[in-house]
Amino acid sequence: MVKTEKFEEKLEKAKALLDKLSEPSLPLEESMTYYKEGIKILKEASNLLEHAKQEFKILSEENNS
Repeated sequence: MVKTEKFEEKLEKAKALLDKLSEPSLPLEESMTYYKEGIKILKEASNLLEHAKQEFKILSEENNS
């Protein structure tokens, strides 16, 4: 069974990556790796947020019917 991360967990991972990227002595290669991983995580979080918005919209429309 695949565990799906929650939105909040993805944000925490993104924050941790941002902290790593803020280190002035971080080599360029590592910076690029962290940056790419951060973009991926933020896209996933954005997708989760969009899905939640759609669910709220559907529920709201059902309650107004």
